[in-house]
Amino acid sequence: MRQFLRKRMADWVRRRQGVDTLPLTLQRRRLYILPTRAGLGFLVLLLFMLIAGLNYANSLALFLTFLLGGFVMVTMQLCHRNLLGTTVYAAAAAPTFALRPGNLRVTLGNISTLPRYGIESAVSYDPTLATDVPAQGRQEVDLPVAAAKRGILTIDRLRLTSSHPFGLFRAWTWVHAPLEMLVYPRPHGSLSMPTESGRKSGVQSRGEAGADEWHSLRPFRDGDSPRQVDWKAYAREAPLLVKEYSAAGAELRVFHFDRLPNLDTEARLEQLARWVVDAEEHGDRYGLELPGVHIAPDRGTDHRHQCLAALALHGLRDA
Repeated sequence: MRQFLRKRMADWVRRRQGVDTLPLTLQRRRLYILPTRAGLGFLVLLLFMLIAGLNYANSLALFLTFLLGGFVMVTMQLCHRNLLGTTVYAAAAAPTFALRPGNLRVTLGNISTLPRYGIESAVSYDPTLATDVPAQGRQEVDLPVAAAKRGILTIDRLRLTSSHPFGLFRAWTWVHAPLEMLVYPRPHGSLSMPTESGRKSGVQSRGEAGADEWHSLRPFRDGDSPRQVDWKAYAREAPLLVKEYSAAGAELRVFHFDRLPNLDTEARLEQLARWVVDAEEHGDRYGLELPGVHIAPDRGTDHRHQCLAALALHGLRDA
């Protein structure tokens, strides 16, 4: 019943508000506010105080009841105002691997001269993350997104809430922006990379085999091997960095989808993703052959993304 009511409410809100375009400033007509459990308990207490004051004709009890009633009204107005006028400037999700949490970065803004406290953000009904938005400033918040399978994950809506101050009321709104997150296949598989090299006969490597030279450090990415992490730098309280090596002795590899006949489609894609991640770590030049897709050998962050994106979208373009 709870899920049914949530779905009916979500459909009604979407019809009422329509599709949103970022940046978006929250206006009065799209905000909703209700008492929290603590607020309902406080209102019940005021009702009992009112009945007792009237029953015993106690003016002091009535004065305290009406004073606290005024406090409740001011609290409701402040809670509504804390969310009113907040701006959602941008929301973007970086690609991630299947079965790993993704990350949606939401940028909140505040054009008011007063700061906004405890603005909570969430994807749909997921747990919220609270942040304070400074006066006439911006604040970014990273929301976890569950990525169960490869492909394009559509994020239907964002929820912004506030119970500041005192937690007696909760104001909230929904943002229906067209947000998508690309989900790569998880890098998984026990097969070793193909041993055949793409070099022409008689062409030698510019360095000794297996003697790659250290090139640089880069930030850690999903799918990186722990063996490549610079643990010494991490022990010195540096960020998590990964060692990159020059391709002096790099292989030229081409990964073929059709050369894995003993695996089903998803297992093939996971194995190919494992090879792409490993080849990039080792500094190899690698290409990818999928049905209807040819990616020439290369290396680098953009090439890695191109290969993994092709694996993520395999079989889904015409679905």
